[in-house]
Amino acid sequence: MQLNLSMRIKAMRDKILLIIGCFFLGIPVLVAQTTAHPRIYVTDQEKEVFVESIETVQWKKELVDKKKEKLEKYIEFWKKDSEWLVSRLQMNWKTKHNKVFLKGGDFSHSEGEAPVPTVRYSGTRDWATDYKRPNLKDVQPYLDDPRGLYLEHKKTGKMEWVHPSKSGFAIENTNEQIMELVADAAFFYWLTGQEKYAEFAAPVFFTYMNGMFHRDAPIDLEKSNQQNISGLATFEVIHEGIVVPLVTTYDFLFNYFKAKNADLDTTVAVFQKWGDQIIKKGIPDNNWNLFQARFLTYIGLVLEGNKTYKNGKGREYFLDHTFSKSTDRQIAIKETLLVYDQENAIWPESASYSVHVITTLLRIFTLLDHATNNNEFTNFPIVEKAALASFQYLFPSGYTVGFGDSHHRPLPPENFELLVANYRKYKQNDKEKLISGFLAQMVSDGLYERKADNFFELFFYVDALNEIQSSSNNINTGNLMSPTFYAPNVSMLNQRMGTGENAVFVSTVGSFGNHAHANGISLELYANHYVLGPDMGRGPSYWHPDHRQFYSRFPAHNTVVVDGISDYSAMRTYHPFRLENVYPKSGERPSFDKVTFSKVSFLEPKTISDQQRFTAIVKSNVDKSYIVDVFRSKKQQETKQKHEYIYHNLGQEFEIFDSNNKPLDFVSTDDLSSKHGDLKGYDYFTDKMKAANSGDIQALFTLQSENKPENLMKLWVKGSENQTIYKVNSPKSNALSKGTAPIEILDKPTPTLILKRGEAAWENPFAVVFNPYMSGGVNPIANVSYSTLEEFPNTQLIDVLLNDKITEDKMVLNVSENDITVREGFYQKGLFSLTRQPTKDSKIELMFLSGMEKFESHGWDIVSSGVPFTFSLETRPNGFKVSNDRPLTINMPLPKGIEQAEIQLYEDGKMVARRIGTTNRNNPDQVVFKLEKGYDTVLIILKS
Repeated sequence: MQLNLSMRIKAMRDKILLIIGCFFLGIPVLVAQTTAHPRIYVTDQEKEVFVESIETVQWKKELVDKKKEKLEKYIEFWKKDSEWLVSRLQMNWKTKHNKVFLKGGDFSHSEGEAPVPTVRYSGTRDWATDYKRPNLKDVQPYLDDPRGLYLEHKKTGKMEWVHPSKSGFAIENTNEQIMELVADAAFFYWLTGQEKYAEFAAPVFFTYMNGMFHRDAPIDLEKSNQQNISGLATFEVIHEGIVVPLVTTYDFLFNYFKAKNADLDTTVAVFQKWGDQIIKKGIPDNNWNLFQARFLTYIGLVLEGNKTYKNGKGREYFLDHTFSKSTDRQIAIKETLLVYDQENAIWPESASYSVHVITTLLRIFTLLDHATNNNEFTNFPIVEKAALASFQYLFPSGYTVGFGDSHHRPLPPENFELLVANYRKYKQNDKEKLISGFLAQMVSDGLYERKADNFFELFFYVDALNEIQSSSNNINTGNLMSPTFYAPNVSMLNQRMGTGENAVFVSTVGSFGNHAHANGISLELYANHYVLGPDMGRGPSYWHPDHRQFYSRFPAHNTVVVDGISDYSAMRTYHPFRLENVYPKSGERPSFDKVTFSKVSFLEPKTISDQQRFTAIVKSNVDKSYIVDVFRSKKQQETKQKHEYIYHNLGQEFEIFDSNNKPLDFVSTDDLSSKHGDLKGYDYFTDKMKAANSGDIQALFTLQSENKPENLMKLWVKGSENQTIYKVNSPKSNALSKGTAPIEILDKPTPTLILKRGEAAWENPFAVVFNPYMSGGVNPIANVSYSTLEEFPNTQLIDVLLNDKITEDKMVLNVSENDITVREGFYQKGLFSLTRQPTKDSKIELMFLSGMEKFESHGWDIVSSGVPFTFSLETRPNGFKVSNDRPLTINMPLPKGIEQAEIQLYEDGKMVARRIGTTNRNNPDQVVFKLEKGYDTVLIILKS
């Protein structure tokens, strides 16, 4: 019988850790209690191996030497003044207040009196502040002044008395910095046995712990939700980071404390008090559970068994609440893990938070596994699956997408370091080889410097990665990234094509899950090595006006705004798009790789508007690709309306030309402003210029970076009657990083194109072809033209003339699979077709159909069996290569001089059947093939 986690914790088999007395399946097992410490990161039995490693492993030695050098500086201060460090703790030194009162997310005041100085509470929930936190040496000793804190203003440089609520995280961060030094000293006591380190650390540790013992949890005077999320030291239980150095100090100094007969009852009571606060407070249905669980894991593992304490709140109690027992505000990990999409292993939050959740879980299970030696990762397989699924977030540059409250960053190397450590511990060699190779590639690409920054990394990373060649063939992480990837629980659809300098990536997102923005159907676009069409990221903080008015709202995104007011709540948002069509299917890798596309729909709730976005990546006749974007938008009520297509692109120069390549005449304007009834976010646009033009236009963004050719993004934009074109600057994108944009423009405004229609944009949608290329390099597109058919208003025609100026991609896009398009020699009932012809009247070289019921062109007639299909065709020297996803009939034109056409059917790379085509009884110039099911590869062989 497999034991549940609670039972496994109670049945710890680790020979070097204490054994917990427990009841196993109702049978009492009596074992002796022991007080072996340390045990969180390392044990005394592991000390010899560890000491050898810090002498021989350079990156470990560097951290230990760095910590020692830093610590010795403060020890010198302490030798001269024994109160130097303790006096800099942020405490109620004089007042000894034991009660804390808040006004929502701000500190209000404290009152009451305790027998000892008590710990000051943090100043505010909002980390954005106009004031600098002083260096530790500049902190005023024993500061407890009714005027507040004495801080330097960031802009003026002047020192000012500041109420704590204006100080950001200054109070909690100062105390945490001090406790990090104390934890370092505790570590060096364990490592060297030198009592100076313990003598340096102990007074500070006990002053803080005694002060917290005599101080109550905060009370919110406004009785807001703040009361339900406050920690003992900070405004959010997930920010109680000081717990980690406190536990670390206790663990490493435990034997010293016992030798000195120190009274540890108060310290234990504080840990229990902290654990209880974390269990009772928080938010039970997002990442908070897991961040809280990490602190509970530390507390649980450092305490003794339940029977040691009168209140019964020891190791089992807190670990049970961590992993197995849910409460109203702390859902147990085993239940929280069900929040993951069990199929694709995506966490329902923006990418930055999602990968951080993985890190947190891996830390928790690494700590637990160090205690149980029970390969805890295998008991919770979704965590490993999520770590590998996170590759789907990556731009081709190796940085994560930026939707919602995200930044463009590499995947956390720690995630993979901890996987490698686990794989090596349990001898899973193939898995270790894969992930070690990925880490080696990150190092090679300059995305990661293998080093340790903290104790967790120092003790749990393997000393050295296995020697593995870092070529992509050996690493094979490409199998972890698919041409399309759909995560419905965050409303994200990613498309990718090409590699290296030819890599193109498009991420389409709605708003679903936590840390999402109000952005409608938004797009982020990567090409030419950079995220040329970025998301704007988040503002200075979640409470800052810039975030609330701009960064989290429609105008900061590549989307369409209706009537200037499209909006809904950000942060926790339930406005996903609906995925209606996609090729290839999420996670699949078909043999036809020249096209990816998606069509999604969305109801904009503020104006009750229907929106639809079709986005395709098409590989041209060279290695370069282009992107097609068709955005339809209309209010459900046929009233006066306007629709504005917004697109932000990197660049120092932004020019717009008419169809004759003549620059448009722009004039300054005060349009796009809240004073005209638009969203406040429009007020963040600057340098606003406008022009009126009904014809097709070309917008050219030029991005310049030192010693590199100009990076160009040309937009071929469909014209429209009564269309106004705007050139504006948006604020800088906070999503960008040096891996997704040149350093020259990271803090610069973002050039932005806005197209405004004074009418619905449905039958006459916004249509843009994105054409990225490099100056002096190959430009895949010579021209783009748009047209419509009056009798078929739902049809958009797009013709792309490729760079040889004779080959043309002809696209026919309808609103849905039920629409038809008819013109001379052409019939389409279905969503999308793309045909490529080397010359105007030549035979088709490439054909792609999707959401199709019937298609006729150039002698081809492809018919469904009743369900819309996807079909591709590419010419071969002796015929064609075909693929299909559903049963269909192919009526193929038989070229002159060809007497016979044979079809060969393949499954898993092997031919499973072959047959000769039959003549169409209704058209003797056609050969008929019936495909009874979907085939990834079908060869049509022509024989003369």
